[in-house]
Amino acid sequence: MKPPNPTGRISSSNQTDPIALFSEWFMEAKNYGIALHESMALSTCTPDGIPSSRMVLLKSFDAEGFIFFTNYNSRKAQEIVSNPKASLLLHWPALERQIRIEGSVTQTSTEESHSYFRTRDRGSQVGAWASKQSETIGDESLANEVDKIEERFKNQEIPLPPFWGGYRVCPNKIEFWQGRPDRLHQRLLFVLESDKKWTSTLLYP
Repeated sequence: MKPPNPTGRISSSNQTDPIALFSEWFMEAKNYGIALHESMALSTCTPDGIPSSRMVLLKSFDAEGFIFFTNYNSRKAQEIVSNPKASLLLHWPALERQIRIEGSVTQTSTEESHSYFRTRDRGSQVGAWASKQSETIGDESLANEVDKIEERFKNQEIPLPPFWGGYRVCPNKIEFWQGRPDRLHQRLLFVLESDKKWTSTLLYP
């Protein structure tokens, strides 16, 4: 399958709306057949600036931000509470593309979290309850925790855990990177100004 952009250039018609451009690239990655095209690196920091990164899945996005779900007691969540800023990175080597996103982080509403939780298969719902994410596994194995949860909610709908839900990264910077020959890559940076309008500039590779 040929890449969707054989010229290796970001179209000038897409240099005004970063969310529209993101949607276009995201769908092209999906249609190209890239496995887990929605995977992204999430980077957070402790209050004293120590960074950590991990892969998460982008579940939805719109003009308000980019949403992922996790355990609210996890390391990433604790760092977000103390330092509510984060960056995201999506990388599609087959298309020679990457997108960097920086912004503030807020929790999604309980309704949004519940709506997504209902779409998960039952095993993943059980896993959300059973995993004490980022904690040390003690005498009780994860399998034992799973058995307990399955028994607790036997023959009934599994509710949304009170310690589990979504986060929205509200972007203030979005950079699109398009690989080109001779390492003369194209970098298009969008910055959200105080009047809630996006400005764009091209950066040297």
